[in-house]
Parts: sequence; structure tokens; C-alpha cells
Amino acid sequence: MATTWDEAFAKRYQEWSGHMTANVDFYLDLAREADGPVVELAIGDGRVAIPVARETGRRVVGIDVSPAMLAQARTRAAEAGVELDLRECDMRDFVLDEPAALIYCPFRSLQHLPTWADRRRTFERVAASLRPEGRFAWNAIAFDHRIAVQLDGARQEKPVPHTVRYAVGDNRVDLVLDDGAKSSFWWATKNEWLGLLDVAGLEVEALYGGFAREPFTEDSREYVFVGRRRPS
Repeated sequence: MATTWDEAFAKRYQEWSGHMTANVDFYLDLAREADGPVVELAIGDGRVAIPVARETGRRVVGIDVSPAMLAQARTRAAEAGVELDLRECDMRDFVLDEPAALIYCPFRSLQHLPTWADRRRTFERVAASLRPEGRFAWNAIAFDHRIAVQLDGARQEKPVPHTVRYAVGDNRVDLVLDDGAKSSFWWATKNEWLGLLDVAGLEVEALYGGFAREPFTEDSREYVFVGRRRPS
């Protein structure tokens, strides 16, 4: 994962992610229902974890491979008067001190993992780290070739000036800021996500087409998954 994230991208991350607010309440609702520890994978600057910790009063373990993002999360949590348990770790290899009731990974961050094998390792770590019937939630893009055609190679001004480049043969999207900083992610199909749940010993609780919990249809452009560890 370290090879897919440019630390220079962290300098503009708050501007990049500031518009993404719809998912906060979704993950917060899951955290309110969790009867035990809560873990966020790819915590970034704490955009989701801080309100989760503040509103639920629960200890939130935040895992991220990026020192620059963890530094931002530490600063923002202190400013908010919230304590986060921040750990620099690759999500493919994380280990918890006690099983979690909820693990979640917002803002399509699982897609920074380039291969199915990388994702499988992560899902297996998640399953091993959950309590029986504990939940795992995440969101990811549902690839649309029509959107790809419109965006490929085009420079966008918002949320920060950048260019989107698609490598369809590799299922990869590169987001390149004007200063050269880059963030890459790889899309996956619905069946690939379902297969990852299955091989890890998890099952689907829900698949939504958005954070308002609307049904997933062939026109949906976002996967919002809630999985659950199978009972022992």
C-alpha cells in the first residue's frame, strides 16, 4: 500500500475530502450500534473517526500507513478535544489487542490496495479481528465506463486542481494534482467484493447504493457494504 500513496498528496487532503460528508453519519450510526471497540482502517486525517469518538464516547483505533495523515489526525483530534488510538500500520497486517465490534474503511480507501491478493489479506485480518457477528463496513466506486470516458485525461478544478487518468487494463485510476502529487486506486466488481467476504468467512448484511441506505441497483455508482463475521 505504501507504494500507492504519495505523502505529498496529504498536504491537500483536507481540501480534497472536505466535500465528503454524507458518509460520516452512516459510519457514525454503525458505531452507535457497536457493542465494543471500533476500528477505522485508513483513518486519514480523522475526518470520520473524530465525530465517531466524540458522539459515541467509544475508543476508536485508527490505522493508517501514512505518517503525514496520522500527524494530521493527531492534530485535529487534539483540537477537537478527542482522543484517538492512532497506529501506523498497513491494513493488510494489522493486529488488535482485543476483538472489535465494528471495523470500517471509509472514502473508498480499500481501493488503494492494488491487487485482489492484497484485499484478501486485509479481509482475512478483518475477520480475525472481529467479534463473532461483528461488522465490517466500507464503500467503493462502481465503475462506469461512460464516466471514465468523460474524465480520462481531463483537468478538473475542484475540489483541488487535478487530472484524472484511467488505466483500464489495470483497473486503475490515477488522481494527479497540479504539483505532481498522486493518489492511485483500483476498482473492483460487485462479485469480487462478494468473493472477498466469502473467502474471509464474512457474510453480507447489506449492500446499499448510497449512504442514505438506498437499494443498490444497476444504476448505482457507489457500493456501500456492511458485512458481518459469521457466528462461530
